[in-house]
Order: sequence, then structure tokens, then C-alpha cells
Amino acid sequence: MLVVWIHASNSSRLWQGYRNIADKLLLPKRKDPKANLLQLVHDWLSNRRNGQWLMILDNVDDDGVFFSDEQDGRPLESFLPQTAHGTILITSRNKTAATNLVGGHGGVIEVEPMGEKDALALLRTRVPFSESGRADAKALVHALERIPLAITHAAAYIKTREATTTIAGYLKLFRESETNQVHLLSGKEWKDIRRDHSIRHAVIATWQISFEHIWKTQRPAADLLALMSMFDKQGIPRWLVQGATSELEFEDALAPLLSFCFVKAEVSQQAVAMHRLVQLSMRRWLEAEKELGKWVKESMQALSTAFPSGAYETWEECQALLPHLKEVASHATEDKEVLGMRATSTLRAGWYLLLKGEYTVAEGLCRSSLNILETVLGREHPDTLVSVSHLGLVLESQGKYEEAEAMHRRDLEGSEKVLGREHPDTLASVSNLGLVLKRQGKYEEAEAIHRRALEGYKKVLGREHPDTLASVSNLGSVLESQGKYEEAEAMHQRALEGREKVLRREHPDTLISVSRLGSVLESQGKYKEAEAMHQRALEGREKVLGREHPDTLASVSNLGSVLERQGKYEEAEAMHQRDLEGSEKVLGREHPDTLTSVYNLAFLFHQQQHYPTALGLYQRAHAGYAKVLGVQHPTTVACLKDYESARKQEGV
Repeated sequence: MLVVWIHASNSSRLWQGYRNIADKLLLPKRKDPKANLLQLVHDWLSNRRNGQWLMILDNVDDDGVFFSDEQDGRPLESFLPQTAHGTILITSRNKTAATNLVGGHGGVIEVEPMGEKDALALLRTRVPFSESGRADAKALVHALERIPLAITHAAAYIKTREATTTIAGYLKLFRESETNQVHLLSGKEWKDIRRDHSIRHAVIATWQISFEHIWKTQRPAADLLALMSMFDKQGIPRWLVQGATSELEFEDALAPLLSFCFVKAEVSQQAVAMHRLVQLSMRRWLEAEKELGKWVKESMQALSTAFPSGAYETWEECQALLPHLKEVASHATEDKEVLGMRATSTLRAGWYLLLKGEYTVAEGLCRSSLNILETVLGREHPDTLVSVSHLGLVLESQGKYEEAEAMHRRDLEGSEKVLGREHPDTLASVSNLGLVLKRQGKYEEAEAIHRRALEGYKKVLGREHPDTLASVSNLGSVLESQGKYEEAEAMHQRALEGREKVLRREHPDTLISVSRLGSVLESQGKYKEAEAMHQRALEGREKVLGREHPDTLASVSNLGSVLERQGKYEEAEAMHQRDLEGSEKVLGREHPDTLTSVYNLAFLFHQQQHYPTALGLYQRAHAGYAKVLGVQHPTTVACLKDYESARKQEGV
């Protein structure tokens, strides 16, 4: 059988391939300048008497070579023989081109990425490794996304430096930075004389050649790929990159990218993903063309427009966009407009994570946003003050009350100066300050602050606005802390009824009111009613927030306390143990809420006269409170009092 291989990336290379066949077969008239060389080869291959043959057309990424270019007035595809005794195999990175050429005469076989076993085998043929090095080898082929060309290139780099570089060493360098990845996959160590001289490219260059073809012929598709390359490589929502483009235009731009396998559809076609190496190649190409800054700005604009407020109703969108925000925010820029958009989006993400209970990450995002806004807008700009407020709330949630109070006082002073005493943002600052004062046991000051906030909200926003209802709830809590239970119950009942009406029964803010009403009922000895409230709050929070969210753990603790009050000690102990384990994991051993979990468990064992266990837990709780809250805090004082009572009862 005759086997011929033709590099068919353009008409000149195709013509040269046919010339080589004619010379190899010693075809008559092949040197006649008037002869149609393509027709000579076509006719010879079409003649059954010349036997079976296989023609491989390699790198057919542009089908325009066959359908547009002409020889003697005929398209080049007409010179591809179609006979029963011959076969044409086409290789292409462009699925559309392959399908157009195959037509109804054959099928398209998609070459999937290598499996792990085959990828390791390929690496081993070039860089032998022992069983002890298998883990590093496995990690490397996955980092290279099991792409044969990338594996071969990496192996060549390691092989040429085998005295100093191991698989583990290469992997470490590869993971350090994008700059390292570009360097490692752009080197010239690897050569293969079996490949056509024009395509002996490194991995990065190979992707870029295909991209340049799209850039020249289908600019909307190229722009779309440039935009996508700025985001995280997986789960890129179509609506994020479509923007104001019509559905039809977007589909037309996306089709070539899917066809060239630059991207792939995922999640029922509503999101796309791209190879990490495609993303890397694209970014380096944009950098070389001095286009990177433009697309950093475009991607930040798209994300800033799309990233929602972070409120409960937007959590699904926030979760989908968070990886993309982190990726886009990692791009260096000095453009003040881009920095402003980054700060705004980062602040929304921080608020979302605060509500989700992911305090450490939320703090990092809020600090990043604040640093940018102070530089770009100034310390007293309203947007800067919002960032100060959010950071204060995150710090409070972590038990860093003094820092939180300083932030809220700064926010309040700035807001009163810039916005006025009755602006809703100023009233939010008032309310936030009241919250952290209550946390520190400064109940009278906190009550006065919350009353000011409530009066302002009623006047400016109305009695049923969610912010007004939040203020009602906050005032109820500080009243309860002072033993003003009847007034507190009325406040919590009012907040709950309003939230059920304005929000809904399972909204996180509604569940806060359910929980707080349960607590004040328990304080009045209404245990059955309190248990029902705490059970409802726990079930709702587990469903909406998850089992390990700090608010869910608070409900576990509250339910444990009311069960204990009713003498249901075994159930109560199970609840308090779950709360303590969860709080230590999520909040840390010294967070005030964790210490409260320890205190509650100590009190339970105290009630059951298990004094040694109770004393040990009281000691831990008191030492923690004294360190975090101070020795004069009401909770610290109460804990010490209970500890001394247990000691006296045991006769220590």
C-alpha cells in the first residue's frame, strides 16, 4: 500500500505535497510547466490498477484552503480523489473544517485527552521514574492536563538537565508562577525530526498559531477568547462573557472556539471551560501584542457589572463568580478605573462570604477593598466608608471587638460628616456600632445607639423596611441582655412578623428573629415555646446555611440550652458537644462564641453534679473570656461566679 503524508495548512504546502508524490511516483509530464500537477496526481491515485493507498492530510485547520483557493478555476478539494481503493485521513484542530471536508463520506473521530495511565507511560518512555517517584509523575501529567505535546516537551527539559533537574523539581518550578510555566513550555530543548519543519513548535507557540488564524479571520471569536482567558479556566458562565451581545452573534463567536477545542461546553451548555495551557498561551500572546491591559479592563468591567450585592438571594450567582473574581483580581494593573471596579466587586464578595460565615477570607477581601479605595478615592469617600463598615462587621464576627469598634466609629464619624445624620448609610453605621458595643457588654450605650438607629430608620425608610426591622431586632437583643424581657419579646415578635411578611419564612434574617424570640422566651421560663422556636431556627438554618455555618451552630447551642432547662440532659449534652466541635473547627478555640460553647457545656455538667469535668471547662472558658473580652465583661464575671459556685459545691 502507498502511504503519503501531506502538510496541508495552506495551498502552497498542499501543492508541494502533491509535487513530492509526483516525483516519488516518477509520473510522466510532472516536469511539464503546462501540466496540472494536482490533476496528474489525482488521476494516478484514482486509477484502481495502481493499487490501494492512504493519504494523510495533516494540520487542516483552515478549510478555506480547499474550498476557496483555486487551481485552473477549480477548488482544491476537487483534486482529492474519492475512490473505493483509497483512503484520506485528515488531522485538524478545527472540528468544523474536518466536518466540512469529510462531509457524508466518513466520520469525525474526536481525539480525547490522554488517560492518566497512557500519559504516565509517555512520560516514562522519556524520563524513567521509580515507584517512589510515581506521585510526582502523576501530579506533573495532570498539571500538564495530559496533553502529549506538553508532556513530551517537559520530559525533554528534564532529560537535558538530568544532572540537576528531577520530575519533582520541574513540578515545583511549574507551580510557582505563570512566568515559569511560559518559560518551561516555550524552550527549545525539544526537537522531533519526524515532524514537519514548520510545525516543530513548543506548546505555547502551537496554541498561538491556531489563535492567530482566528484573530485574522474571525475577530469576534478572538475577542471572546481573549476575554475568557482573563477568568478562571473552569465554569465561565455564558452570561458573564456574552454581555450585551445578541444570542445569535454570541453563538457565532463561540462556535469557532468550540471547533478548535480552545474551549469546551459544560453544565448543560450554560458555562464553558478552557485548558489551562490555552489560557496561559492566550495571556502571553496578548502580553506580546500589548493587548493584555485592555482585556484586564474588559474582564473587570464584565465582572463588576455581573457581581451581585452578596445578599442571600444572590448567593448562587456569587458562588459561580467568586473564582473568576479571584482570578481577575490577580492581574496587575495601575489603571484607577480598573482598581475602583475591583474594589467594588471585592467588597461585594467579602459581604457574601461574611454572610456565609467564611470570616477569614471575608476579612482579606474587605481589607483589600479598603486599601484600594483609600488610595483611589480617599479616606472619607462614601464608598470607602462602606468598606470600613464591612470590615468592622467581619472583625466583630471574629470576636475582634476593639478593632471592630474603632472601624465602626470611624465609619460613623465619616458618614455623619459626608452624608448627614439621617442618611441610611449613616444609620447603618449607628446600628453597627450598637452591635459591637453590646458584644462588649456596654448595654446602656448600645441601647441608646440602637434607639437612635430605629427612630431614624422609621422616619427615613418606613416601619416595614428590612433595615428598620433589623433595627427592631437589634434593640430587642440589647433589651434582653439587660433583663428587660417583656419589652424585648415585643420587639422580637414585631421583627419576626415584619420579616415573615416582607422577606419569607426561611430567609436568614427571618431565622435570626426566630432564634432571638426563642432566647427571650427561654429567659422568661417559657421553655416549650422556646424549644419550638429554636427547633424551627435550627432546621431552617441547616437547610439554608448548612450544618457548619456559625449561625447554625448558634441554633444548636440555643436548642441545647433550652433542653437543659427542661432536664433533658442527654439531648442537651449532644447538642452542646456538636456546637463546641463545630465552633472549634469553624471559628477557632478562642473565639467568644467557641468559649460560650465551652461555658454552656460546663454549666450542663455542673447541673448534673459532674464537678471535675465542669470545673475544667469553666477554667478554660473563664481564661479565654478574660483574655478576649476582659475581666470586667459581664460574661466573664458570670462565668467566674459559676466556677466558684461549682468549686464550693464540690468542697474544693
